[in-house]
Amino acid sequence: MFLYPDPMNTQTRPEITAEVTDGVCRLLYHHQMSCLTELRLGNGRRLDVLALGTKGELWAVEVKSSVADFKTDQKWESYVEYCDKLFFAVPMDFPKELIPESVGLIVADRFEAAILRMPEEQKLSAARRKKLLISFGQTAAGRLGNTIGDNVFMP
Repeated sequence: MFLYPDPMNTQTRPEITAEVTDGVCRLLYHHQMSCLTELRLGNGRRLDVLALGTKGELWAVEVKSSVADFKTDQKWESYVEYCDKLFFAVPMDFPKELIPESVGLIVADRFEAAILRMPEEQKLSAARRKKLLISFGQTAAGRLGNTIGDNVFMP
């Protein structure tokens, strides 16, 4: 049971997205993964969360705050070529049967999250992985040093 003082249905879409994203990042931290949020990829798309594991694995997470958000956003398939595993993260009350079986499923709120379904792993090519790892490091360092904006692309 998730501990949540305010029902998510009384919040705005950006508030829900932010809280689900926070829960996802906490969960992935416990899986020994480092997260970057709101990344622009080489294909021009913006990914909600990219997580880097201790062995160089890359997990992408697309956050959906509502059914309407899910139904109007069909760009998620373009993220497959930028990760080893792709997940949707949704609030607890989201109808989970809407999420395609080929994609992982995480439920989250701002306090905690759980992986309900692991996706099949699709290994990145060595060249793509190298580019992504370099860009991940450059983006993280830039944000840490607050020297760049949102203009770093993940090729």
